[in-house]
Amino acid sequence: MQELEQKTILFEKTPIPQAVAKLAVPTIVSSLVMILYNLADTYFVGMLNDPVQNAAVTLAAPVLLAFNAVTNLFGVGSSSMMSRALGKKDYETVSQSSAFGFYCALGSGVLFSILCIIFREPLLVLLGADQTTAAATTEYLQWTVFLGAAPAILNVVMAYLVRAEGGALHASIGTMSGCLLNIILDPIFIMPWGLGMGASGAGLATCISNVVACLYFFVLLLVNRGKTYVCIDPRKVSFKRPIVVGVCGVGVPAAIQNLLNVTGMTVLNNFTSVYGATAVAAMGITQKINMVPMYISFGLSQGIMPLVSYNYASRNVERMKGTVYFARRLSVFVITTVAVFYFIFPEFMVSLFMKNQEIINYGARFLRGFCLGLPFMCIDFLAVGVFQAIGLGRNALVFAIMRKIILEIPALFLLNWLFPLYGLAYAQFVAELVLAVAATVVLSRLFRHMPASGPDAPVPSGDA
Repeated sequence: MQELEQKTILFEKTPIPQAVAKLAVPTIVSSLVMILYNLADTYFVGMLNDPVQNAAVTLAAPVLLAFNAVTNLFGVGSSSMMSRALGKKDYETVSQSSAFGFYCALGSGVLFSILCIIFREPLLVLLGADQTTAAATTEYLQWTVFLGAAPAILNVVMAYLVRAEGGALHASIGTMSGCLLNIILDPIFIMPWGLGMGASGAGLATCISNVVACLYFFVLLLVNRGKTYVCIDPRKVSFKRPIVVGVCGVGVPAAIQNLLNVTGMTVLNNFTSVYGATAVAAMGITQKINMVPMYISFGLSQGIMPLVSYNYASRNVERMKGTVYFARRLSVFVITTVAVFYFIFPEFMVSLFMKNQEIINYGARFLRGFCLGLPFMCIDFLAVGVFQAIGLGRNALVFAIMRKIILEIPALFLLNWLFPLYGLAYAQFVAELVLAVAATVVLSRLFRHMPASGPDAPVPSGDA
């Protein structure tokens, strides 16, 4: 019980900077390691100097991003429900929420694989694969999706469940164990001096790594029996309305947000594919580089979610607000610094992944466009994280629709028409600038009207 009491102290009494560091730093580090593992596929496949192999990894990316729809549905939804229940000392709801999230994630992963196998041909067309890239893309999907969807989804959801009760370090170790193994296996499976499997080898390495990460979490829960509120006992699975509504009220908007991200990436890749495999490869490399600061922002917003949820539910609203303000200052400073570096040295960043001069030229111009939106994106991510933490899933959904449907996708069409190919990289900047303003206004309004008595008093909707 001592370990459980220490978690309560973390949420209630630890100074905000130290509490944020303990929860968010491991989450950010694991996010960065995940980026390294994503970049590893691009890096080692890029060393083959075969644009077709690199394009295969890029074209398959929206399907892997679609996993996040499931992980957000049951990971973000369940973890938010768990942390809020912990704040209310409702430990039975904590157990039921975690069991519900775990088994729904497992079933969804299996179903995802089956559907992708059945509709493989239409899927390839939707992703923008042509006669040149279809075979390599299919080989990559075989391991990462057809066989690997369930472990890929499950290990991320389990990390969310562990993090919900303050176990950010263990959650990050589990995630990083798979990522680091993937980085080790990639060159062995991809390169000619190893198994020489190309993009297919990258997929196999990813599949094996996700299985290992899942095993880590199973062992962790087995060892910590009686010391954790996380429960995967099938007898605890509950479909009672409060559990389903509590999880899905936050999880469904989060899932839709990621499906819209997949839609946006698919539109972007289809626009880019018109200009050939070299442009697609350059866009893929640039997107991966851009993911580093993006995942830092995401890691910080997700890392503080348990702290925000717990203190909101336990009526310590001032501590919750202090957490958000501190995280915002930190995020803006760090991400702006990274964005400036990207803008000054884009050729250097792209050249780290492929020495093809044409790809470097494309990628440098893409990266300069993408990096302009980063400082604004971190504000938007933080706002969405707060909405998810306190159960305002509707607000998160509104922001997701604004980002992709109202702003970014129309901007892709318009900017590609005005500035063919290169205009695509500036659509994100347009969307995030508007959303950062909206996020600032909505959060200010929400906090201004948030009663000191916490969740039992009426909470303004914060509609955007």
